[in-house]
Amino acid sequence: MRVRRLMEMEKVVRMDQEKLNHFRSILLNELKRHTQNVADEQATAQDGADDGVKDSVDMSLADVNKEIAFRLGERESKMVAEIDQALLRMDEGTYGVCERCGKQIDERRLEAVPTARYDAVCQAIIEKNEGFEDPPTL
Repeated sequence: MRVRRLMEMEKVVRMDQEKLNHFRSILLNELKRHTQNVADEQATAQDGADDGVKDSVDMSLADVNKEIAFRLGERESKMVAEIDQALLRMDEGTYGVCERCGKQIDERRLEAVPTARYDAVCQAIIEKNEGFEDPPTL
């Protein structure tokens, strides 16, 4: 099956340079924005470390705010990693090709989700299957 997928990937028409440059520009702008957000969230989380809070309610609220800032920073860091992976796929010549089936990812999908690794059909299958991997434990 892997051989067939590789053969199908070779048949995929590569994205032209103008479109690649367009998506690279989008990704680089997003990378800059998310990198700044990571720095801002980390600074926010660290600033709350010692703000002269005295009573337990204020301390609890400060802890919650710090945890939220750290989680937002984690989410932004994941976005930075996804953007880096998309830029790497561009350099490798596989950007815009579904990692699961080897078909071209629709440009409208890439406009909406420039870091997309899968076409819409494969993404739907993956999302559907994810729901069955961890059944509820009541």
